[in-house]
Amino acid sequence: MKLFYAPGACSLSPHIVACEAGIDLQLCKVNLKTKELETGGDYTEVNPKGYVPALQLEGGELLTEGPAIVQFLAEQKPEQKLAPEYGSLDHYRVLEWLNFISTEIHKTFGPLFWGGSDEEKSAAKEKLAKRFQYVEDNMAGDYLMGSDFCIADAYLFTVYNWCSKADVDTDSWPGLKAFAERMRQREGVQKALKAEGLN
Repeated sequence: MKLFYAPGACSLSPHIVACEAGIDLQLCKVNLKTKELETGGDYTEVNPKGYVPALQLEGGELLTEGPAIVQFLAEQKPEQKLAPEYGSLDHYRVLEWLNFISTEIHKTFGPLFWGGSDEEKSAAKEKLAKRFQYVEDNMAGDYLMGSDFCIADAYLFTVYNWCSKADVDTDSWPGLKAFAERMRQREGVQKALKAEGLN
């Protein structure tokens, strides 16, 4: 399988999940500004959406959208227990977190990275503060779902790391800071960060 990624972008989440699962991926870097592949060629010919991540499967099919990709990867290695059993309430709780991170946190960073006005940036930071505070208040333990890592943790770690680049103050979230440090100690996370040149 081949993962189309940009260093530190939301594609880091499935990259971490693959490393945690012990799944070897071929990596292909994408320049998100020019939509060019590091190997040459136009990324939009691979993924017309033009953003990462995208996962090219062995049969040539393309799977896009990070929450779908991490679920797919977890199901390739169920023995690693990176996602709760399908049909359980915890399974839907993980989907709930993935959707919250995607729609309420990830997308809110847009104006901070892509030339928003001062007013848009200020509004985005205010919304992010509320959303991250919600996460801070509702983590079930060392990780989102309790004492064990799950696929939603990879996504949370990825977007939380954007705070420093976007000048979002994290001092009010000691739990999230501890979570991020805990994540950085994980072998799979270290492997993904190293492969993307981020540590």
